Amino acid sequence: MGISIANAALRLVSGAFILNSGINKLRIDEASAAGLQQMAANGVPQLAEVEPAVFGKALSIGEISLGSALLLPLIPTRLAGLGLGAFSGALLASYLRTPGMTESDGIRPTADGTALAKDVWLAGIAVALIFGRKGAKKIKKAK
Repeated sequence: MGISIANAALRLVSGAFILNSGINKLRIDEASAAGLQQMAANGVPQLAEVEPAVFGKALSIGEISLGSALLLPLIPTRLAGLGLGAFSGALLASYLRTPGMTESDGIRPTADGTALAKDVWLAGIAVALIFGRKGAKKIKKAK
């Protein structure tokens, strides 16, 4: 029950990126937290009901937890992938539902939306982590 080099690479790059982001938000000021909360609430409307300071702290802790889970090989790959999938899904929902982030087609990013649209790579990594090993095992059995 080892971890493949491919999964390790995917977990390392995404985990380090998210962990660093969470650490950087540990001392987030209330105005910055409110701005992040407003963007997040576009994707997940219930987040608008949380106090900005609480949202900022919860976001920081959530990112640190997810980043750590991705980096720790003790956490099963599929479980880490599911966490990453939920996180990247919320990021992409915020991107798609925030006015001015997409072109008139609703998908391609505007100049303002590029910073959020690039998070699609996290969704791709999540899919690879969730479904990758299963496919590799099927190929081995077929041989």
